[in-house]
Amino acid sequence: MSRFANGPDPNIDEHLQLSAFKGKFEVDEFVGVVSEKLIAQSKADPGPFDPKPFIRNFEAAVDKLIAVRKEVQAKTEQTEKSVRIAEREYSKKMVELTRGFEAVGNSFTGMESRMNEVSRTAVRIGEQLESVHIERQRAQAACDLIDFYNQFTRGDTTRLDAMRKEGRAGRRQVAILLRRLSTVAKEVDLPAAEKTRDNIEKYCEKFEKEMLHLFDRCYRRGDPKMMHHCAQTLLEFNGGASCIQVYVNQHDFFINNVRDSKPIEDTVLWKIIPDPDSSPPKNEQGMTELFAEIRATVDTEAQIVKAVFPNPPVVMQVFLQRVFAQSIQQHMEQLLHRATAISELAYLRILQLSHIQASILIEDLKAYELPSTSPRTPADAVEFRRSLTGLPTVTSGTSAAVSTMLETAMEELFVPYTEGQRYLERESKSLGTLYSTLLANFTRYHVCGLNQRGKSSMFDRMVNQLSAAAATTSTGGASTTSAQAAAALMRFGGINADRNLDRPGEESVREEDGILSLDVAEKMLKWHTEAIGRCVELSPQMIAKNTFSLLRVLAEAIGTVYLEAALESAQTKLESADTKTEPSLDSLSVLRLVDLICHLWQQYVNTALFPLANSSVTTRREMVVFNNQCVSRLEAGANQLLQKMTDLTVTWLSSQLMKQKRNDFKPRNDDLSFARVNTEPCVACCETLERVRDSAKQNLSGKNLEVFLTEIGVSFHSLLLEHLRKFPVSATGGLMLAKDLKSYQDAISSFGIAALHERFEFIRQLGNVFLVRPEILKSYITENYLGRIDANLLKPYLALRSDWGQFEKGFNDTDDAAEDLLAGAESKGLKDRFGRLSVMMKELEVSKLSEGITIPSSFAGGFSIASRLGGSTMSN
Repeated sequence: MSRFANGPDPNIDEHLQLSAFKGKFEVDEFVGVVSEKLIAQSKADPGPFDPKPFIRNFEAAVDKLIAVRKEVQAKTEQTEKSVRIAEREYSKKMVELTRGFEAVGNSFTGMESRMNEVSRTAVRIGEQLESVHIERQRAQAACDLIDFYNQFTRGDTTRLDAMRKEGRAGRRQVAILLRRLSTVAKEVDLPAAEKTRDNIEKYCEKFEKEMLHLFDRCYRRGDPKMMHHCAQTLLEFNGGASCIQVYVNQHDFFINNVRDSKPIEDTVLWKIIPDPDSSPPKNEQGMTELFAEIRATVDTEAQIVKAVFPNPPVVMQVFLQRVFAQSIQQHMEQLLHRATAISELAYLRILQLSHIQASILIEDLKAYELPSTSPRTPADAVEFRRSLTGLPTVTSGTSAAVSTMLETAMEELFVPYTEGQRYLERESKSLGTLYSTLLANFTRYHVCGLNQRGKSSMFDRMVNQLSAAAATTSTGGASTTSAQAAAALMRFGGINADRNLDRPGEESVREEDGILSLDVAEKMLKWHTEAIGRCVELSPQMIAKNTFSLLRVLAEAIGTVYLEAALESAQTKLESADTKTEPSLDSLSVLRLVDLICHLWQQYVNTALFPLANSSVTTRREMVVFNNQCVSRLEAGANQLLQKMTDLTVTWLSSQLMKQKRNDFKPRNDDLSFARVNTEPCVACCETLERVRDSAKQNLSGKNLEVFLTEIGVSFHSLLLEHLRKFPVSATGGLMLAKDLKSYQDAISSFGIAALHERFEFIRQLGNVFLVRPEILKSYITENYLGRIDANLLKPYLALRSDWGQFEKGFNDTDDAAEDLLAGAESKGLKDRFGRLSVMMKELEVSKLSEGITIPSSFAGGFSIASRLGGSTMSN
């Protein structure tokens, strides 16, 4: 039997149809479905597994699937053929449609071109028609004007009178005709033209009076529509200026202000305004109420003006100009006149107050900027353009006309007080007066103190400079700012050129009057800050120049009259002090306050003043140079004072060392000599050094402290070197000397200056040469710091040993051999032994200290104030 005899299982035919493969197809699922029934039969048959039914079933399924595939391929080929045919037909159709669209586009382009040509032709025709129409209307207007002119020549005004009685439109037409007739009458030159011109002018005056009378009646009745008509008619007639003046002049605001011109008394303001320590007032009661009334009035008038007048911006300008010229200026003049009688400061504060309040008012009034409106009809506008002459009307202006007018009014209001040098002169005079009043007792104290000492000082130079500055005048004959400031400082500071300081009834000066005070300096800077603030407010265009001028006034007061005076007074006090008494260290406290005040002053200048001069490079450079010169003068004065303090301290230490007794270091063998810890000169010098140390650390700092204490230590070191050469020392006296030198070393060590440790360690080791035994002395002087010194320089000290005569010869022989060795040595190690101390000892040997003590004329670093501004070396 053939293997296909039975054929495939009829149950799986439905799974071999083409529709079964259109969805999601899974091979495992297909095989399971095809063999599902055979698997069940195989499980039910108890015999061995028979694969033949499976094979027949799958072979039949494969044959069926091959047939299905051939069928699918045939259909696919047929479909692809149909698609290719459809694509060719689609392409042909798209080409035809594209050609059709191009033809339509060309048609529209041609049509658009023809329409543009027609439009241009229509525009040309319209322009020609308009020109013809304008010419016709001009000719008609000319005919009418000639007709009316002839009527005025005959004295006939019947036609115009009739038009005037026709109502609003008639009055407007009459206004236009009269304006044109007035212009024509001025141009006509005929025998009877003068009479005609007079007739026209009389009729114009009559018409204007009639319209103004009508406007006034409507204003009193409160009829805005008729007021608008009158304003519009007068605008067409002569620009409407007369109508605006009538409206403004009769306004209740100005009538009431004239009637109530008495100012309101602000007692609190006038009580505190002359006090420089009080804050500048922010408002004045009368001005506040006036400005509040102005704001309310303008708010109401803005609505009325906008409804009544055809040119609201012009009306608002006239109204606001009247407000500033009459109400504000009058009130401000009253305030300034009263403030002038009190003080310059009161005047300046009132001026600043008025400027601030007026600026705020102007910013508020700018919100009432009214747009320009034109109530004329289009026909009227065309008629005006084709009129024979232009309209002599007030220009309505741009949308910012009111704002521009307000700025101009603000400037004109304050120009009389700020133009030229007026404001700066008053400001400088005010500051000079305040400073001189504040420093009057201080100046009198120091000047009187110097006069009592009979010392010609920097005050003489200062007075001469101030006198010369006060006498200086500008090229125009007026006093300069610096001259006024100098004159104020002399007048209120109790200084005059003839030095006559004895005033009857004047209070005597006190000690505390001459002491520098940070509070006084802060007060001076506070007043100056207020003046600078006024400069920024009142003269912003000249802020750099004015700032420089006020800086000069400040420098003259706080630098010359205050700080330099204190330094000069302290210097003179030191010079006149009794040299037999210990010098006072109070001058160091003066230096501390000078340093603090100058630092505060310079911080203010750098932070507040220099930035204000950035707008002018030249002025800023001049300010920097001037400021540096002021600081340099103070540094020079402080340096001289500190040098004088050093000189007196060293002189006092020298005088204490001179009290050393001849036998202090060669005592007798008694209990009293050994009971002393230190000699009396040592105790006195150490106490002085400790007082200098404490005062210096309390009043100086940074580099200044280091330089001062270093100078004291170096000078005292030189004194000790010379001092040790004067006294013989015994074996027991060496102990006393060692204790003195150790005390000196401890006192100098407390200075905390590293440069002094080496010097006084050398002094201590030099003192030990009197304690060591003769047999080890040779090796001792070649060690440590002594080893760096030429042995010949040590011989004057060694010769003071009480036993020097016993071993001098042997010591010298050994020393000569050592010198030969040193002369032939080339190694760097041996050369290092002759270091700084060797040089110092040679210089000491060469110098003749017996003739006097020599101290450098100035410190190597100098007293520095400006360094505080750039770093922390001067910080307190």
